[in-house]
Amino acid sequence: MGLIWLVLAAIAVWALARLGRQTEGPRRGHWRVAATLLSAVLLAGGALAASHGAWLAAAGLLGSGLWLVLSSRIRAVARRTEAMSDTEARSVLGVGTDATPEQIQAAWRRLMARAHPDQGGTEGLASRLNAARDRLRKR
Repeated sequence: MGLIWLVLAAIAVWALARLGRQTEGPRRGHWRVAATLLSAVLLAGGALAASHGAWLAAAGLLGSGLWLVLSSRIRAVARRTEAMSDTEARSVLGVGTDATPEQIQAAWRRLMARAHPDQGGTEGLASRLNAARDRLRKR
């Protein structure tokens, strides 16, 4: 019985650590919180069923818990298929029509410092800033 409590404690610590890393918007963050809690319950139920010898139920619970963990970790990135215009690129970076390459790079660095996914931004916004910089550098 001590092993079951050890497994449940490990799952609880894992769930709390995972919840602490939530940095996304409220809609996606709520899904991840719910998925984490539900997957922790499924994994704990699978461990409990396995300890009682119910191997089929344990396999089903563990499999669905692992699937939920993996599916909640997938991040969908919206890709734009159409090319960005010069006007749109200037408005994204906040530079004028007569901006030099140095000014474009400085604006990109300033915005990327806040929009980078490691700094709490999103992958979509970071890729949009990169596309705007690349568009203005090509002209």
